[in-house]
Amino acid sequence: MKLTLEEIARVVGAKNNLTELSKENIHQIEFDSRLIQQGDIFLPLKGARDGHEFIETAFQKGAIATFSEHEIPQAHFLVEDNLKAFQKLAAYYLEKMKVPVIAVTGSNGKTTTKDMIAAVLAQKFRTYKTQGNHNNEIGLPYTILHMPEDTEKLVLEMGMDHFGDIHFLSKLAQPSLALITLIGEAHLEFMGSRERIAEGKMGIIAGLHGELIAPADPIINPYIPENQKITRFGADEDIYITQLVEHKDYLTFNTNFLEKTLTIPAPGKFNATNAMLAAYVGTKFNISEKEIKEALAHVELTRNRTEWKKASNGADILSDVYNANPTAMKLILETFQSIPKNKKGRKLAILADMLELGETSPELHADIATVINFEKLDRLYLYGPLMENLYKKVSDNPAVAYFDKLESLTESIKSDLEPNDQLLVKGSNGMKLSSIIETLEKE
Repeated sequence: MKLTLEEIARVVGAKNNLTELSKENIHQIEFDSRLIQQGDIFLPLKGARDGHEFIETAFQKGAIATFSEHEIPQAHFLVEDNLKAFQKLAAYYLEKMKVPVIAVTGSNGKTTTKDMIAAVLAQKFRTYKTQGNHNNEIGLPYTILHMPEDTEKLVLEMGMDHFGDIHFLSKLAQPSLALITLIGEAHLEFMGSRERIAEGKMGIIAGLHGELIAPADPIINPYIPENQKITRFGADEDIYITQLVEHKDYLTFNTNFLEKTLTIPAPGKFNATNAMLAAYVGTKFNISEKEIKEALAHVELTRNRTEWKKASNGADILSDVYNANPTAMKLILETFQSIPKNKKGRKLAILADMLELGETSPELHADIATVINFEKLDRLYLYGPLMENLYKKVSDNPAVAYFDKLESLTESIKSDLEPNDQLLVKGSNGMKLSSIIETLEKE
């Protein structure tokens, strides 16, 4: 990391006398004392416990200094707010390193799109991207300060839990290109309406110095400044998909701006959209069609998103249990139902509650019925108090079963699942559906 202790003290406005600090570059900044290595700086944050409690541990593991909000015996940067100092330092470092930022947000698909963009850009540039779920007010500056010194392009994922989050992250990162994948219903409970979600996501233009890529959804139109350069995607828009062909574990498609057919090793037409966006970003940085095609054909996606797994008896499991909202659930259902069945096999689906949808949650769960096709779906298992709203809409079909206990659902699917079956598992992470998948894989 190209930062000295003296430089950090100056940037964060440390209030104490730091004449003893050296001008040598530091190694890293870590907020988890367990990750501290020799030459690191410790960042104590306040969570379930106050990070100041772990300062001694950090120094025992090799820290050479720490941030602190009060005077301590060890070498420290005395600041009013450790997190704000960390964020200020990240903004400074990004400006110092002069690395162009590509910012990605959206209710669905932002992590996959981020992975795909990074893979495409890596064909030509030394590229770094958000690791794991480091996409908030702590994770984003952490990503910036952890990028390798030779980074030429930085792809930052921006998450939103509350209104104003994206605006703040955009102002910090100052992206040269920004992308919104989708305006969905994620966090509707906290945001109140899709309009409010759209306004929050459009906060990505707060620090933007360049083009915005956004869906055709007119819900964002009131929040687009007159002078904002924008590319819209969707049917008959600036960029769109053609000739999409879905397979069990991959898909192929064309676009209106590339001649080559693209292939990605992931199911779902929503992933075709994500790949199209990555391809378009590639064209903005002069990545050739051949390089784009190669990158997407071998892209490695962050785990716990949509992926095929195998039950111990040989059945195929389409796992999508990281998160859930109505848009995502409808899309994965449509994809799953369109995939050909295995020979002598059935299609089964487990759908669990979608959390954080607010007052309209019962109606949004019930509305999933609009995409269920019992001509293609042989068995439907519904789990959770909110999914009872969907059950009431489809309960007249004998192929549907409702469960209010995870243990009962697990036992039922264990006894029902046959070797040639395909099983979709979809629900919010808080519904703990991953335990069902783990059971089916082991037993």
